[in-house]
Amino acid sequence: MSPNARSDSAAGVASSVAAIVVAAGRGTRLDAGIPKALVPLAGEPLVVHAVRRVRACEQIGPIVVVAPGDVLADFVSLLDSYEVTVVAGGAERTDSVGAGLAVLPSSAQLVLVHDAARALTPPALFDAVIAAVRDGADAVVPGVAVSDTIKQVDDTGQVLATLDRSALRAIQTPQGFTRAALVAAHASGDLATDDAALVEKAGGVVRVIEGSALAAKVTTQVDLRLLTELAAQS
Repeated sequence: MSPNARSDSAAGVASSVAAIVVAAGRGTRLDAGIPKALVPLAGEPLVVHAVRRVRACEQIGPIVVVAPGDVLADFVSLLDSYEVTVVAGGAERTDSVGAGLAVLPSSAQLVLVHDAARALTPPALFDAVIAAVRDGADAVVPGVAVSDTIKQVDDTGQVLATLDRSALRAIQTPQGFTRAALVAAHASGDLATDDAALVEKAGGVVRVIEGSALAAKVTTQVDLRLLTELAAQS
């Protein structure tokens, strides 16, 4: 096989995998005064860190970044060198993912959905999710074991049950899907905090694989400080 043939083959594999980076959140709990994805981490916006790591995964071809509509030009400028498509998000997270899904090329039959707030997620985790989807699941999500005791409570705060934490996982992104499963899940019109929940509701098979401490999410200023320390070490 010629070098050009190998290159064409690699390009074909990459074109079949796409990523949607969700960066349209306002980050009210972070209280930074700007959209969360634009908040600096170690001198660069969260979204730049996130997209750099997505692009470092050689299996991923098209990348769509979903940004707040009123600052779209800022995202386009920041991400110009990463060859991404930037589109405006919607009112809810599910709407934003749907906006990204709508512009993916037809060649992309495996789709990753990733939160820009998980800015330090290592490329190896993207590879692991892709491999697990190709192994036969409708959806694959990375998760980490829960270390705290978890109690279920009612509206008054009264404890209803203490859950078995050995069976619980804190779910991260990237979440991986066959395109067919993701499209079908979104066709329901339901809303969810993550797309895997939509696939579950639609009756799809969702598998959890081991996540990464580096895939921690920035929600508060404490999270931002912790990721800043991790960025300095990585």
